[in-house]
Amino acid sequence: MKDQQENKKFHYHIITFGCQMNKNDSERIESIFESMNMISTDKPEEADVILMNSCSIRESAEDRIYSFSHEFAKLKETKPNLIVAVTGCMPGRDKDGTLRKRLKGVDLFFPTKDVIMMPKWLSELNPELRPIDLELDYLSVKPHVKSKFQAFVTIQTGCNQFCTYCVVPYARGMEVNRPLKDILDEVKSLVNDGCLEITLLGQIVNHWLAKEDDKFSPNNPYTQNDFAKLLWELNQIEGLERIHWTAPHPIHMDDEVIDALTLPKQLNFIHLPVQSGSSKILKKMNRKHTRELYLEKIKKIREKKPDIAIGTDIIVGFCDETDEDFAETISLYQECDFDISYTAKYSTRSGTTADKAFADNITQDEKKKRWFELQHLMEDIVLRKNQLYLNKEVSVLVDTFKNGMCGGNSREMKRINFPGDKALIGKIVKVIITEAGHWILWGKVL
Repeated sequence: MKDQQENKKFHYHIITFGCQMNKNDSERIESIFESMNMISTDKPEEADVILMNSCSIRESAEDRIYSFSHEFAKLKETKPNLIVAVTGCMPGRDKDGTLRKRLKGVDLFFPTKDVIMMPKWLSELNPELRPIDLELDYLSVKPHVKSKFQAFVTIQTGCNQFCTYCVVPYARGMEVNRPLKDILDEVKSLVNDGCLEITLLGQIVNHWLAKEDDKFSPNNPYTQNDFAKLLWELNQIEGLERIHWTAPHPIHMDDEVIDALTLPKQLNFIHLPVQSGSSKILKKMNRKHTRELYLEKIKKIREKKPDIAIGTDIIVGFCDETDEDFAETISLYQECDFDISYTAKYSTRSGTTADKAFADNITQDEKKKRWFELQHLMEDIVLRKNQLYLNKEVSVLVDTFKNGMCGGNSREMKRINFPGDKALIGKIVKVIITEAGHWILWGKVL
């Protein structure tokens, strides 16, 4: 009987919602499952453990969790030993149990920081599952990286900003910064395994702060900003070709961080969320920057790197946003000439300051109208900007191959497709652009 138990294979199935940080957290959770000798499956019906890594940024993301929980509750009727777990932002912000009550058939409901307890809880629910001891900090768990040549590296979690619309400080807690040595060791290990590109993750990534005993190189040219110092240190790692980071806050884009955009391994792209072009609305959002400050940062960035591509995040229909406020967002968008924007229609999130203090008083129809206006503006600008790449040479890290076509991102985070071979996956190649659409550029290998 004991041999049968040892030979039995247990399977896990992970569903990840939301941002890149959630994806990186799921990679750590995969490492934990594999340390428990469990095997991944793409089919929920084959799983012994189903884990949903939740997002609370928008109501629609939480609604999907509720829907899945009901599906898996039905699955448990035919598979009574199935364990269903929910982690991520939903448990982190569920202070009174209201969210959990709406879930059906969920056995474990815990915030991300408690992932280290998961093996213990799973083995208590199913003694056949192998318990393991983990580090005290879940960030010290080595992620299970699916791509050898690209990886996310979390340098910070949590947030101290308390934007009035945002659940992150409640869901993930206050800012926690990883030690310099841990970050450098993780990146060096990835590069030794063949990684060419890393994306640094943090809720306010450019507010990463060093620990007292962190030791930077004596010849590091930056003296004031810890994040700029970190970027320089990463640029010294031989074999690493590309560095990207998301998402910074305008108030922490000081002169050293802006200068670090010129470091050789830095992608020629920055994603800098603005959220609104109206200083009145920004104040109501508690963004801590004005329209004028944001425009000043963009000007400095373009002076330092004139050809850099810039993306942003915008929320339309925030509480009390007038036509005049929205017109300011449109004019800021035009002045910044963004390469891309991720635009969201505001939805109130329970527990936030905006939910408690402000009325969600912009109609859904008006939110939708403003969203489409920004979307059409973005599409016009994107198409115009993409035409500038015609007959130009770009550097592409190939990450896909299908039906004779390779695909990858340029250093400007433009999506490039070109005829090629599967052997090019994981390679950086030079491509000359022959055709430019809204979202994809086509070319041929030089």
